[in-house]
Amino acid sequence: MSDTIAWPDFAKVDMRVGAIIEVKDFPEARKPAYQLVIDFGPEIGVRKSSAQITDRYSKEELVGRQIVAVINFPKKQIANFMSECLVLGAVEGQDVVLLEPGAQVPNGLKVS
Repeated sequence: MSDTIAWPDFAKVDMRVGAIIEVKDFPEARKPAYQLVIDFGPEIGVRKSSAQITDRYSKEELVGRQIVAVINFPKKQIANFMSECLVLGAVEGQDVVLLEPGAQVPNGLKVS
């Protein structure tokens, strides 16, 4: 387990639900990955992210799926792509299972 954090530290992490609206291959990435375009609703808008989820998910099954992402990290350059949020998943080795709400919710809904 990692170091314990205080509630104010956790409260700074802005996790939101978004729907994947576009998925592209990302051959320039060092490890197999997709480029995702995610709709976080009218307040936040559309953000891009790179995700190493090619082993478990096809591009077709990702489109329309709601996921959870951290939206308040700084942008990060990954090869020729600017990632604007961090998609969350449960990780075991190279396998990543996306975190997603158990029911359809509005895009942009805050996770706490």
